[in-house]
Amino acid sequence: MTSVHPLSSSPSEEYKKRQQTRELRVAQLEKSHLRFGNLRLLLVIAALVAAWFSLYRQAFSLWWLLSPLFLFLVIAILHAKLLQRRSCAERAVAFYRNGLARIEDRWTETTQPNAGQAPSHIDIHSSLYATDLDLFGPGSLFQLLSLARTRMGEGALANWLLAPAPAAEIFQRQAALSELRTKLDLREDAAILGKDLKVSVHPQALTEWAEAPNELSHPWLRWLSLLLALSAIAAAIVWAELGTKAAFFAIVIVESCITAALRKKTAKVLQSTGHALEDLQLLSSLLARIEREHFESPRLQAIKQQLSSHYLSGSQAIARLRTIVDYIHSLDNPIMRLLDIPLLYTVQTAYAAEAWRSAHGAAVRSWLNAIGDIEALLSLSAYTYEHPEDPFPEIVTGSPCLQVEGLGHPLIPSAKCVLNDVSICGKTQVLLISGSNMSGKSTLMRAVGINTVLAMAGAPVRAQRMQLTPLHIGASILINDSLQEGSSRFYAEITRLRHICDLAETRPPILFLLDELLQGTNSKDRLIGAEGVVRALLGSGAIGFISTHDLALTNIGEHADPRLRNVHLQDEIENGKMKFDFKLQDGVVTKSNGIELMRLIGLKV
Repeated sequence: MTSVHPLSSSPSEEYKKRQQTRELRVAQLEKSHLRFGNLRLLLVIAALVAAWFSLYRQAFSLWWLLSPLFLFLVIAILHAKLLQRRSCAERAVAFYRNGLARIEDRWTETTQPNAGQAPSHIDIHSSLYATDLDLFGPGSLFQLLSLARTRMGEGALANWLLAPAPAAEIFQRQAALSELRTKLDLREDAAILGKDLKVSVHPQALTEWAEAPNELSHPWLRWLSLLLALSAIAAAIVWAELGTKAAFFAIVIVESCITAALRKKTAKVLQSTGHALEDLQLLSSLLARIEREHFESPRLQAIKQQLSSHYLSGSQAIARLRTIVDYIHSLDNPIMRLLDIPLLYTVQTAYAAEAWRSAHGAAVRSWLNAIGDIEALLSLSAYTYEHPEDPFPEIVTGSPCLQVEGLGHPLIPSAKCVLNDVSICGKTQVLLISGSNMSGKSTLMRAVGINTVLAMAGAPVRAQRMQLTPLHIGASILINDSLQEGSSRFYAEITRLRHICDLAETRPPILFLLDELLQGTNSKDRLIGAEGVVRALLGSGAIGFISTHDLALTNIGEHADPRLRNVHLQDEIENGKMKFDFKLQDGVVTKSNGIELMRLIGLKV
């Protein structure tokens, strides 16, 4: 499957055009905002003038007083809606501005606090490649890709990067991304919905609340409470009209008994509900927007089918839940506290919350998963749209293999990115890369690894062409010592190698990326250990890359084992400066620059 952009204009041109349109919209709304402000001021003056005439000219008229106040209220409501539209337009401007920054490789300049950090509930420390391949953190792949507004979307995208998908799932995601690629309106709407841009919705708390058993029994008490509340209102009217208060107080006494009997349970229901459902507006808005969209691909249709519960759509059900939450929050109002017992407000609200949970609670997990999946797909579809030259990889069956033409690193600006061809297929199972420090060995392996991550997530890759079998990844590139754990770099490295070997045995096949293998020990032990590690990995059917600047280690390649192929990255020193072309070449590196480099920086060697 290849990437063919279906629009006549380029992504950059389309983004600029849309950004300009939204900026014009912001300017128009700003002018309207100023007019509304002036109009509200005039209405206040009109109300004051009307009051002056009423008090000092003995020309009192309720209409003269209420008319400006009524108009002021109407204008205030319209003004608030206008401000919301302006906020959305401003977010849309930022959305396309950030998109242009990604296209122009300036996206790291727009870094926000905690940009690119993995969601707090995602454990990246157990990953055998997340840190090595810069998947998370400032300037990371996650920062480049993620457009998620919710924790579910962030979590879904992070999990896709951390766990390779089965081939069937990859094909479905590729088809979904091909359909979503040009749905700019959908991506824009998902980016600007809600009150603000913060990541909201707490999926774990919401799911736990939705799937918890009900606290309140005897459902008939809900309807009795409603009947008593209506009776109290009727009795209060009779009291006001006829002066008969006995019926009202009799009803209130009964209501007080019910309230007291259920106080602990209703308090627990309302407290857990209010805590779990802190922000439902964004969730409701996202559900409603997805429900309106027409999809063709099986993956997207399956997601849309998840967004319903009985006879209600997910957005309608969440909207009802938002109303219940508003009822709970209204208990902070002193007037509602006063009317609590006569209206049995607390009891009825608690029963309403539990009735909602009984009707729709089982569907909440499905809704949240659907939102997470659609946000992850929208994030990857934006990358697909913004990089139309990047193709989808071809997932094949058979013996483990990886073939890439024009491989580049997606986190390196295109103007600086050097492309290479790499192939591990057939007889070749390992590329043994030799070369000096700074020659690009680690960057090449990271490019292989991060593009494999993208491929196994269903995303396009930074290459001209990529073909691979499904692979797990194990990397030992950024390994450090630990003062807290009292372990050396060498111990940390061999521990990582053990985990990679275990993975190769339990979840084959894997792609291993080993940078400067066993450099923390002496050359003899290093050679023996490297041969043993390579033998174990090859025995498990793994394929991979090993880099070294120790030429002695290249002796285990080709002649010792035909499954290993020696390649290298060369460098030159011209006019007292190091020069690298970062191009992969066959064979063992032919020169060493260590002594020359030491002399260049002033060491007397």
